[in-house]
Amino acid sequence: MPVIASIEDLKRLHRKRTPRMFWDYCESGSYTEQTFRDNSADFALIRLRQRVARDLSDRVLASTMLGQKVAMPVALSPVGSTGMQHADGEILAARAAARFGVPYTLSTMSICSIEDVAAATPDPFWFQLYVMRDEDFVDRIIDRAKAAKCSALVLTLDLQIIGQRHKDLKNGLTSPPRLTLPNILNMATKPAWSMGMLQTPRRQFRNIVGHAKGVTNLADLTTWTNEQFDPRLDWKKVARIRDRWGGKFVLKGILDAEDAKLAVDAGADAIIVSNHGGRQLDGALSSIRMLPSIIRAVGGKTEVWMDGGIRSGQDVLKALALGANGTMIGRAYIHGLGAMGEAGVTRALEVIAKELDITMALCGERDVKKLGRHNLLVPKDFEGVWA
Repeated sequence: MPVIASIEDLKRLHRKRTPRMFWDYCESGSYTEQTFRDNSADFALIRLRQRVARDLSDRVLASTMLGQKVAMPVALSPVGSTGMQHADGEILAARAAARFGVPYTLSTMSICSIEDVAAATPDPFWFQLYVMRDEDFVDRIIDRAKAAKCSALVLTLDLQIIGQRHKDLKNGLTSPPRLTLPNILNMATKPAWSMGMLQTPRRQFRNIVGHAKGVTNLADLTTWTNEQFDPRLDWKKVARIRDRWGGKFVLKGILDAEDAKLAVDAGADAIIVSNHGGRQLDGALSSIRMLPSIIRAVGGKTEVWMDGGIRSGQDVLKALALGANGTMIGRAYIHGLGAMGEAGVTRALEVIAKELDITMALCGERDVKKLGRHNLLVPKDFEGVWA
């Protein structure tokens, strides 16, 4: 087994061990992929302020998110088709998160169902909701999340219409993959992945199949999914969903200060600054550039988390020092999952925690909650502010 020192090491293993269509699904964005690239690249523009001759003993990474104690202010983002990166992927990722002490968020478009994950993991997890045209389906999936004792609902706002991802279109992406000759040949080169998939019954979107009206097979599912994302989602529907849920309520996909204010008015307990990993509006600014203006707009009235482009503990530190109350990682832990299953997710979290701890210390800090602008050197023209 090679030495795993970084998320990049896990990424290389992931690419070797996972079929091309699911690797491409993870490691791509919409259209030109400019925003997808900028999400990560813009972190490098922020430099760190080194301090010396300080007491760096007894360092603390622990914090809270939504009042929940966390080992570090990092949560696992919802990622669709996680169970196609590795058999039973959502269960494995949720287990790793629980053992490490950070929150896990299950996607509506998961391969393992809400009930699958609840039955197989020790701690409550968060559930992410996409709003569908079928309001009865939406109500029932919210009720299923309640019954599974999910501790927060994360409502994604930026997928009313699906941004075109060229690689997914060219690969003919489906879950499970269609048994075409190119797919069969590619899967034959990934024997461990293929064996895992043969040994699990979880190979399609189990939150939908058997729960949505008329969806019983892959053809039904494809048609239903293409037609169901609701372009009519507005703040009135957000309020309806909030009231139906009745618990901790998080709004994901905020990338504008005005929308952040509306999210606060809608009763969000936290908002997530996110551009859907560069998979929706290509040409939008990176999440890290938009973070400061959104924090100012919110004015401390709700927690502000940042999602998009985090590939290291240094990236986590930069987001926290810019004012985020927490961060979320998606591709970073998916690379671990695709590379090594549950152990890979754990390793991804260990890598990020170690990098965060050492970087914090070399910046002269002992407590993650004490990070601030004083730890950073930020270019004057860095922040995304509309003229």
